[in-house]
Amino acid sequence: MLTLTEVEALARRAHAPQKDKAGRPYAEHLQAVADGVAARGGSDEQIAAAWLHDAIEDDALTDDWLTEAALPEPAKAIVRALTKQRGESPAAYAQRILATPGARLVKEADLAHNADPARLAVLDEPTRTRLTRKYATMRALLGIAPEDQAR
Repeated sequence: MLTLTEVEALARRAHAPQKDKAGRPYAEHLQAVADGVAARGGSDEQIAAAWLHDAIEDDALTDDWLTEAALPEPAKAIVRALTKQRGESPAAYAQRILATPGARLVKEADLAHNADPARLAVLDEPTRTRLTRKYATMRALLGIAPEDQAR
């Protein structure tokens, strides 16, 4: 099995060319989500999934890679649950997350970092407003109270 250090290094390499909406290295987001999962008491499988949660969706890694990866099945299931499908409704996406053990906690940490006021503040107003609504909708669908985001 890959260690968490190996998963982190792999995720950093896979996302190396990527920047977030604010122009920051994408690995900073992955680190924040992994740290958020750990702070919420997440398991090693959840922390590994946090490092990889956007890898398939962002085409940084393939689903075939994930299938063959030396990762515990629960980590693979969480990554798949968090990979949005083209044309998928937010409600269907949330249902899949809720149906996958461990995925909700990883998504909670993801939403907490995405909705961080400091991150949103550097975006233009229309983008900030759109994303704030999007994240609030997903929190509601997942039953995550806004005060839970501060952890």
